Amino acid sequence: MAEPTVNRRRVLTGGAAALAAGVGITQCSAAQSATPVGDFGETVEPFHGQHQAGVATPPQAHALFVALDLTADSDRSSRETLGAVLKLWTADAERLTQGVPALADTEPELAERPARLTVTVGLGPAVFDRIGMPHRRPVSELPAFGTDRLEPRWCGGDLLLQICADDAVAITHASRVLLKNVRTLASERWRQSGFRNGPGGTMRNVMGLIDGTANLHDGQAFDRHVWDQGSSQPWFVGGTTVVLRRIRAEMDAWDELDRASKELTVGRRLGSGAPLTGVRESDEADLEATHNGITVIPPNAHIALARHRGDDEQFLRRPYNYDDPPAAGQTTDSGLIFAAYQRDPLRQFVPVKKRLAAGDALNEWVTTIGSATFAVLPGVEPGGYLGQSLLEG
Repeated sequence: MAEPTVNRRRVLTGGAAALAAGVGITQCSAAQSATPVGDFGETVEPFHGQHQAGVATPPQAHALFVALDLTADSDRSSRETLGAVLKLWTADAERLTQGVPALADTEPELAERPARLTVTVGLGPAVFDRIGMPHRRPVSELPAFGTDRLEPRWCGGDLLLQICADDAVAITHASRVLLKNVRTLASERWRQSGFRNGPGGTMRNVMGLIDGTANLHDGQAFDRHVWDQGSSQPWFVGGTTVVLRRIRAEMDAWDELDRASKELTVGRRLGSGAPLTGVRESDEADLEATHNGITVIPPNAHIALARHRGDDEQFLRRPYNYDDPPAAGQTTDSGLIFAAYQRDPLRQFVPVKKRLAAGDALNEWVTTIGSATFAVLPGVEPGGYLGQSLLEG
């Protein structure tokens, strides 16, 4: 690129007018729809629109979740700092997701194959206090659950940066660009990398279980259960709330369990993913079916307790596996980065989680060690920036 000497922060923190004047790329034809344009890695996902990409987007093969904390400490400077970060990320993301190098990109060739790259930004509950806008907070912390064994290193954060793509190289480059340009404005709190099967089927987690069968798919369901309609915070229309849970799989103990016991624990067949009362993954589980007077699916099986008891208890699940270097004496350190998107976690996620915490048969082999909640900002139109409706509305 020809602008390596431009002071990008000075240009971009001047306000939305700088973006509208052409700092960002807004004329890329690929920004209107996901368009395959050739070999692997060249497919792009839209950046602009009412909603941020990376939620309704068919899950990509790789994901990186990074939580950051603002470095400023007064209300005024914190608000200005947040605005600066969001403007920088908007300008970079609208280029990178379309296969266009960021301004002053020092490795521009790495941006040429975005591989369905999406960049999704969220705000943690505490940041609204820090910027002096607690009355505009659309999200709150989750209550404690009895089975949680939370480690501070996997919890909380002022900001969430979610980067997904079908190629890990695209994520590595995008994260490098997005993080290095805000390093004086925000400090990294934690990062979690995940992987899964690409589009075209339900993923399997590291325990060998099909994960996410009964999920939301159509636009009407997203409008009802995922996208905020502005009932309490008008600025948040088009946003959503993500609950991120880091769930460690106790693989050594799980490996000792025989196949039949695993299926009874979950309530599904390991091979097909079908409920124990069905033959196909998509078959509805019959929780009342019995054999010789005993329910086929145990009442404490995972699917029996995770199944929604009312319309409100539905949300989008977009999980990723993780597999990190184990500590000394361990064979593996792996599990699930459970990402659930919804309008109101207190009405949707919490009732389900309370049931699971109280009696899920799977609890013996999984441990939640991390938890964070973020308000995923509404989408952005050309010339604007993420969070503009919050900071300027």
